[in-house]
Amino acid sequence: MATSSPYAPSTTTQSTTLSSTQILTPTTTSSSHPASDPTTFQFPREHSFPPFFTPQPNTSTHHAQLQKWSTLIQSYCRHSRIFRLIPSNYLSSPLFYNQTINKRLELSFIREVIEFMRKEGRAEWVGGKDGGRGGEGGGEAWIYWKTVEEWAGTIWEWVDVTAQKNTVLTLYELTESDATLSQEFHGMDVDLLQKALAVLVKRGKAQVFGQDDGLGVKFF
Repeated sequence: MATSSPYAPSTTTQSTTLSSTQILTPTTTSSSHPASDPTTFQFPREHSFPPFFTPQPNTSTHHAQLQKWSTLIQSYCRHSRIFRLIPSNYLSSPLFYNQTINKRLELSFIREVIEFMRKEGRAEWVGGKDGGRGGEGGGEAWIYWKTVEEWAGTIWEWVDVTAQKNTVLTLYELTESDATLSQEFHGMDVDLLQKALAVLVKRGKAQVFGQDDGLGVKFF
């Protein structure tokens, strides 16, 4: 007789609450969905557990649930090269909607998770508090699967390794040229790039000059 998974839907009455033990179970992979590239993103097994999509009433379990969602969102965005997230645009994405079990994360809970991430330094509302959500839009947020400081370090490491010091580069060359094709900052949102460069400027390692599309940067 087969033993059912603790994360599988019940064959009788299905509960929508988790125990802290269940939500804190180490992440393993049991299902996958297509991502924005040819490979597939491996979702943790709790993503196939219906109560994971429902805010949990127990305080400690709820906190663990927020942590799990934070980790999942960061991993998914890193895999899919997502730098900005508009929650309302992703309600039907594999991230927030598991079609197999027909469970979807509500917009209000997505915003709660992002606010939790903001407090942990892993997200920032674009345009300030609430991301200028304007009613039901859900706002827009930076997802920091790398923090701005970490991005600054990543860019500087590439500059150092490739001997780009004292070289003037355009922002386009940094994010779109073949020279950076293998780097995680390739294709980076230009606003996030400027945030990272501002950190390097503050550290005395870069100078940004020019205007609008003509922005360039020199590293020291």
